[in-house]
Amino acid sequence: MQEPVGSYVVDTRNGRVGIVMGHEGPYVQLRPCGGGREWDAEPRAVRRATPAERIGATTAYVNARSRGEVP
Repeated sequence: MQEPVGSYVVDTRNGRVGIVMGHEGPYVQLRPCGGGREWDAEPRAVRRATPAERIGATTAYVNARSRGEVP
């Protein structure tokens, strides 16, 4: 089953949390929670993020932004 666009998911190959931006061919296109460079993941390597993973990824981005590490 494909996760819908806008869903928060985890790429189990690298542990990154991302937002589903689309489905292109055999891949799922993901974007980091705070924005940034998109990456492709295999659908079988993607699972829905838990609420704790979603909050953790968002908090990490907000903290990095407050330190000036990201725009």
